[in-house]
Amino acid sequence: MTEQRSPEVYLNLNVRGMGHSATLAINEHSRRLLAQGRRVYRLGLGQSPFPVPEHVRDSLARNAHQKDYLPVMGLQALREAVVAWVKRTEGLDYAADNVLVGPGTKELMFLMQLVYYGDLVIPSPSWVSYAPQARIIGRHIHWLRTRPEAGLGVEPDALEELCARDPNRPRLLILNSPGNPTGHCYDAAQLQALTAVLRKYRVLVLSDEIYSGTHYTNQHVSLARYYPEGTIISNGLSKWCGAGGWRLGFLVFPEGLSWLAKAMAAVASETFTSTAAPIQYAAVTALEERPEMRDYLAHSRRVLGALSSHARRTLTAAGATVNRAAGGFYLFPHFERHRPRLEARGIVDGAALCQTLLEDTGVAVLPGQCFGRPPGELSMRLAIVDFDGAGALEAAVGEAVDDAFVTRHCARVTDAVEQLARWVEQ
Repeated sequence: MTEQRSPEVYLNLNVRGMGHSATLAINEHSRRLLAQGRRVYRLGLGQSPFPVPEHVRDSLARNAHQKDYLPVMGLQALREAVVAWVKRTEGLDYAADNVLVGPGTKELMFLMQLVYYGDLVIPSPSWVSYAPQARIIGRHIHWLRTRPEAGLGVEPDALEELCARDPNRPRLLILNSPGNPTGHCYDAAQLQALTAVLRKYRVLVLSDEIYSGTHYTNQHVSLARYYPEGTIISNGLSKWCGAGGWRLGFLVFPEGLSWLAKAMAAVASETFTSTAAPIQYAAVTALEERPEMRDYLAHSRRVLGALSSHARRTLTAAGATVNRAAGGFYLFPHFERHRPRLEARGIVDGAALCQTLLEDTGVAVLPGQCFGRPPGELSMRLAIVDFDGAGALEAAVGEAVDDAFVTRHCARVTDAVEQLARWVEQ
C-alpha cells in the first residue's frame, strides 16, 4: 500500500508565524467568552456602534438587483460623488479618473504597498495592520519616535532625522487623522510644518482619513490642503457611515500621481476585479449632501465626544496618562505610575496587563505593543464602542449630551472604564 503524505509545508517566509490581526483576534476571543456565559465588555475591535443611516440602507435595497461587474476603478457615478464630496469637505479639486474604489481601504493600502516601491514610515503607535502589510510584502518599516505632548503623532524633527540619513530613498508615510489608536487629530499648523519636510524629501503620503467624519468638533483638515502633489487621500464608509462590513473604500490621487493609480488598478484587475455593485451604488447616496446625513454625523460626534471626555476623566483620576482624543473611537492610556503595584501582582508588560484585566473583569482591550509600542510598556488601546448606537442617536435628538447622557446610553462603556479604573488601583 502506497503511503499517503500531505504536501510539505512551504510558507512564504514573510508570513510565517503571523496570526490574525490583533483587532479581529480580540473580537473572536470576546465572542468565545460570551458563548461560555462570561460577561465581556468589548472594547477591542473598533467597529462603529452606530447603524448605517436609513437613507443609505434604502439605497442599498433599491440597488440589490445590480449584478454586473463594474469598472476596476469603480462606478463612474461613485467616483464623481467622491470628488464632489472632497471638494465640499476639503475645498480641493480632483478628477474622477484619479479615484480608485476598493473593497475597503485595508485592501487598497495593501495594494499601494505592493505597487509603490518604498519603505513604510509610521509613528509609534499606529494602527495594527500597517506594519504587518509591509512585512507580508517585504518592505522595510521605520517606526518614528513620538512624544505624548505632541499627541503621539508624526513630528517634523523625527521625520527629518529619518529622511536625512538617506535623502533620496523612496518612502511612504501613512498619516492617520483622526488617529487609531490615540484619537489624535492634526491641526493646520502641524500639517504645514510636516509639509516642509515632506516636500524637501519628496515623501509619498497616504493620508488615512477613515475617521474624518467623527472629528468631535467637525474640524478635520486633510494634509492634501498643504501637500497636494504628494498626498493620496484614503477614506470610505466603515467608520463615519457605520458600514464596516460593507467593505467600501476609496483612494483619491492628485493628477501627478495618476501613474500610481493606474498601476494599482492594473493589480486590482488581477485580484479583486471590482467592488460589489450594490454597495457602490449605495455609496453614492452616502456621499451626497443631505440633511439627514448632516444630522446623523452631528449627533454621532456629540455622543463620541462626550463619551471620550467622560472616559478620559475617569482614567486620569485613576492615575493613567491619557492624551485627549479629538476624534474617532479610541483612547490610549498608559499606566506607568502604577508599575510597582502592578508588578507586585505579576503584571510586568502590556500583554499581561490586558490579559489579566480580561480574566478579572471581562474588559477586553488591546496592549500597546500591538500598535508598535515597546512590549514592556504598560499601555493599552480602548475602543469606546460597546453601546447601543441606534438608541444613543435617537436619544441625542432631544437630550443634552453630557456625562449623565453617556452613563445612561453608553453604560457598557462607562461601566467598563470604571471597572478598569478600580482594578488598576487595587
